[in-house]
Amino acid sequence: MEYKTNVMRIIEQHKGHYEAHAYDAASALSGTEVAAVLHQNPAQVFKTLVTVGKSKKNYVFMVPVAAELDLKKAASAVGEKSVEMLKSKELLPLTGYIHGGCSPIGMKKFFTTTIDETAADFQTIIFSAGKIGYQVEMSLNDLQKVIPFNLAPLTL
Repeated sequence: MEYKTNVMRIIEQHKGHYEAHAYDAASALSGTEVAAVLHQNPAQVFKTLVTVGKSKKNYVFMVPVAAELDLKKAASAVGEKSVEMLKSKELLPLTGYIHGGCSPIGMKKFFTTTIDETAADFQTIIFSAGKIGYQVEMSLNDLQKVIPFNLAPLTL
């Protein structure tokens, strides 16, 4: 792959290993479509969701593309009374990413990140490389070199 996203550069700066995947952005809109286009198990492909807690703090959650974030479990995982999804229009100014191209790596500032515990079932997980049409695949050990995160049950 000739194109490198900022996410890929950041992973390399932290001496992390990843495999890049590219797809035609017009052919896949949802996470499950991305998994299908890449011929990957949808349970191994994760979407990055940004939320806001009752305390007004922001949190990042990663769940399998075919799953839905359980807001009660998410709130519990970060010690909040409640969390709700960030409004789409607030995503770019807060994170620097647009809907569909949001990665837990390389946001304007770091937010507490929690990944669904099912990620531990796989040697690698696949998630957005910060630009629609690009994904990175890496182990949780390599991801931990780049950003701190916790694992918790997060899905319905």
